[in-house]
Amino acid sequence: MKYEKHICFCSLILFSISAYAQRLDKPNLIKLPFAFSQVNRTPMENTPVYFKARLLLVANYRPGASHAKGADAYLYIDDLVSGEEVAQFGKAHTFVSAYVQDTLLHVFALNFSDFGVKIKSSSIDHFITGNLKNWVQSIAILPEGNESLFNSSVCKDDQGYIMAYESNSPVPFCFKFARSRDLSKWEKIPGIVYTGEKKEFSACPVVRYFKPYYYVIYLHAPVKGHNGWISYLSRSIDLLNWELSPFNPILEAGKGEGINNSDVDILEYQGKTFLYYATGDQATWSTIRVAMYNGMMKTFFESYFPKGRTFVKISARHS
Repeated sequence: MKYEKHICFCSLILFSISAYAQRLDKPNLIKLPFAFSQVNRTPMENTPVYFKARLLLVANYRPGASHAKGADAYLYIDDLVSGEEVAQFGKAHTFVSAYVQDTLLHVFALNFSDFGVKIKSSSIDHFITGNLKNWVQSIAILPEGNESLFNSSVCKDDQGYIMAYESNSPVPFCFKFARSRDLSKWEKIPGIVYTGEKKEFSACPVVRYFKPYYYVIYLHAPVKGHNGWISYLSRSIDLLNWELSPFNPILEAGKGEGINNSDVDILEYQGKTFLYYATGDQATWSTIRVAMYNGMMKTFFESYFPKGRTFVKISARHS
């Protein structure tokens, strides 16, 4: 009996050490103590960018009142240093994201003009500017059949550029991919749909590439033991086969953040990595907050997949 108790005691110690080690392994992501003002706007989707030596936040205003129309939506850009609005454009567009290519700022957003008229959404459109004043607009992605599109995210890879875009088909919600060599003409990648581990809610993706891996942070539906809608991190070499970080969720609503940590976008600046994300109650209010990792973006992503650990594997193959 004493021997059995000794074995059990040793097992308990080993389990405790293992759990403690896992906590120590988890990257230190610090939520900074501020939030963006909700005055006149209810911020949600956004992309921080460094464009022509300026820190900017590309964001969208989307009317939330029951009588509101999609035509009332618009895109805007704030200077993150001065706080002033430096551009307003993209009338009737929402679900914004942005990418800086040399001296050009590329903005992608959903055509929202038919909101309130029909359920099916229109195109994801592409806006280009070199001066934040003059914009060239074109269509990047069109929905198929009764599909509706939502968020999108773009980054550079070895073949050109990759876009992750959110859809309500075949699973509400999921995300798909498209490729481009010039950021203007996009070709959808067939046979790939990311639907999580169990064909589950996988929304508002943000994609980055550090050879050989694509990394995606996306919104996961509520999970028992966690607070509301949470952000997951996944990686893949080929966009078909994915691995989940053992530290998921990487963002979860804390005190004062409601039941939502969503719509993540990411910026590397002065050797640090900043995650801009939305909080709120998924219905009546939201705001933007920022979490910081004290290191480069590549290191940030790699730290969530430590060597020697096993990862949950997911297939995004879709016939």
